Amino acid sequence: MTSSQLFNITTIAYFAAMILFLSYLVIRSPRVGLIATLIAWAGFAANSGAILARWMEARALGFDQAPLSNLYESIVFFAWSILLFYLLIDLRYRQRALGAFVLPFAFFGMVWAQFGLNDAIEPLVPALQSNWLTYHVITCFLGYAGFAVACGASIMYLLVAGKDGQKPSGIRALFPDSRILDDINYKAIMIGFPLLTLGIVTGAAWANYAWGTYWSWDPKETWSLIVWFIYAAFLHARFTRGWVGRRAAYLSIAGFAATIFCYLGVNLVLSGLHSYGG
Repeated sequence: MTSSQLFNITTIAYFAAMILFLSYLVIRSPRVGLIATLIAWAGFAANSGAILARWMEARALGFDQAPLSNLYESIVFFAWSILLFYLLIDLRYRQRALGAFVLPFAFFGMVWAQFGLNDAIEPLVPALQSNWLTYHVITCFLGYAGFAVACGASIMYLLVAGKDGQKPSGIRALFPDSRILDDINYKAIMIGFPLLTLGIVTGAAWANYAWGTYWSWDPKETWSLIVWFIYAAFLHARFTRGWVGRRAAYLSIAGFAATIFCYLGVNLVLSGLHSYGG
């Protein structure tokens, strides 16, 4: 089976899981939630197999490179990272409703990658021919995935905030307690932030290897620093000011919006050393 076929299976599985998670909010059937989770695991397995198959296909073409070299490959890896992070959170918290707010990030990413991006396997430009590329991309996207899960939990938090002490109604009856959502938001950022930091450090080392300088205020570097400061401010406010609840949720959502712009907006709108990623 080729990587393209496995990516198709991945997209279908993520779509089915997303619909079932949304149905779970309406039907309120634990069985539907369980089936959605199992399909999400199946999609994650297909996504893992697809990335591995693409790696083997690149090697068969004579390219000794990890499948992280262009926007298409980074999007499908981002989707894989989101599912990895979400499924680990699900093992810890068992809050199936969260899937309805996290799976769409992975599903729409896969749709865009498959229908809107060039999926050709091409050789790396000289600047990318370094193991630092693998270290840098993996750490950054695992950090981004943590922020995606935190954003989903924050959106749910804002939907239930102020409802504590009241009998939940409608689909909110299946939402986790606001304290659990706030804890998921905090824990996801607590894991994502050091990964992003490591991604920036490895990126600086890679830049020095490729261009002879650790930092050049390239638009991607500048926006990476902005994202880092937003999440540093989140943790600082949490530790020193006791920021929880709505303020933490708003800051988490703003941080993820900045993350998406740093990842996609800079590549697609601005020019710079990372323009090859588009």
